[in-house]
Amino acid sequence: MGRYTKEDVLRLVEEEDVEFIRLQFTDIFGSLKNVAITSSQLERALDNKCMFDGSAIEGFARIEESDMYLHPDLDTLEIFPWRPQQGKVARLICNVCRRDGSAFEGDSRYILQRTLRELEEIGFSFDVGPECEFFLFNCDDNGLPTTQTHDNAGYFDLGPLDLGENARRDMVLNLEDMGFIIEASHHEMAQGQHEIDVRYAEALTTADNIMTFKLTVKSIAKRHGLHATFMPKPIYGVHGSGMHINMSLSRNGRNVFGDDTDSNGLSSTAYHFIAGLLRHVKGMALITNPTVNSYKRLVPGFEAPVYIAWSAVNRSPLIRIPDSAKENTRIELRSPDPCCNPYLTLALCLAAGIDGVRNVLDPPRSVDQNIFEMTESQRTELGIERLPSTLGEAIEEFEKDELVKSVLGKHITEKYLTQKKMEWAAYQAHVTDWEVSRYLMKY
Repeated sequence: MGRYTKEDVLRLVEEEDVEFIRLQFTDIFGSLKNVAITSSQLERALDNKCMFDGSAIEGFARIEESDMYLHPDLDTLEIFPWRPQQGKVARLICNVCRRDGSAFEGDSRYILQRTLRELEEIGFSFDVGPECEFFLFNCDDNGLPTTQTHDNAGYFDLGPLDLGENARRDMVLNLEDMGFIIEASHHEMAQGQHEIDVRYAEALTTADNIMTFKLTVKSIAKRHGLHATFMPKPIYGVHGSGMHINMSLSRNGRNVFGDDTDSNGLSSTAYHFIAGLLRHVKGMALITNPTVNSYKRLVPGFEAPVYIAWSAVNRSPLIRIPDSAKENTRIELRSPDPCCNPYLTLALCLAAGIDGVRNVLDPPRSVDQNIFEMTESQRTELGIERLPSTLGEAIEEFEKDELVKSVLGKHITEKYLTQKKMEWAAYQAHVTDWEVSRYLMKY
């Protein structure tokens, strides 16, 4: 049963003096969109009568079938604590539907919901905890972002080295005001880089939370005169930003990944789930790492995963098993970055893992030594492959993975591929500053 009824939402908006309500949804590329209405129009929106032009949203609909309707999820009502306290601003996250009320196949939130319903049919639930990293940069005199950091701090440093701690504290407090449970926050490896860890929740809630998290971080950073970016690799030669995903399956409220009798503390279900992730991680890369810049992060030397392997004791592989009690056993996938669409990413992680469970797949032996210190021949001998190294390679792997395409459906698969092929072609044709500085004088 949900938290709120229609009557609850109307009453809370009136009691809390909410003047504007943002009806939010996410496009297939992970960008948050919204339509703002005043409280006088709220009842109409709650009756699913708010329409918009889907043809204006990249990857959504053709102009001849463009009428889309926003169906608010009442349980996502939140008041933005950083906005005015008189005439407050609230939000409702929406599903995108067609005129007849049916789900729009290009709605990424619907894709995750559909995948979770299939999981429920076999008796499982899916919990996810994200670890979101981001950079804080100075802005120029016009308020536009630069790539100049405003601190010289490193991993776990504090003030006065960590000049971002005040902004980060405000982010945490605002997130907690909206019901987030923040497990930790700290300065990350690179100058100007930060991490805030959100407690795990059911997968749909987590995907909603990731989108709200990014909006909150950007909004609070701006109030501090800073620009927050979730771009994976904004600065050459330093660590990039990832979004590690911690996952667990439960049945009847019990975590099914743990087994105290196993040397790694893992159940057979967990091993099969890992095998499924490893089988499909290449095909998933176009979604989990969706930009040209994503692959500038996935290079050796900066702790980002490059090679496809798993371990219960080693931090260098793609998948690791964090040390925890049986009821908290989880699988951590380290390749996704924070500019991915969280709804599609979590849907694919779940589908890939369940494919391993259904087909009783076994993972290769764990790799418990530093993969980056191995020679190429050692990695080859152990059968360790690597993730796609460019967006172009990710496109090729995506097109070969039938499971990935079936989870996303024909609409998103075609629209997403078309856009990413255009993006890759544009990047390949672009002349970069690196090329000019290297070749202009020499030739």
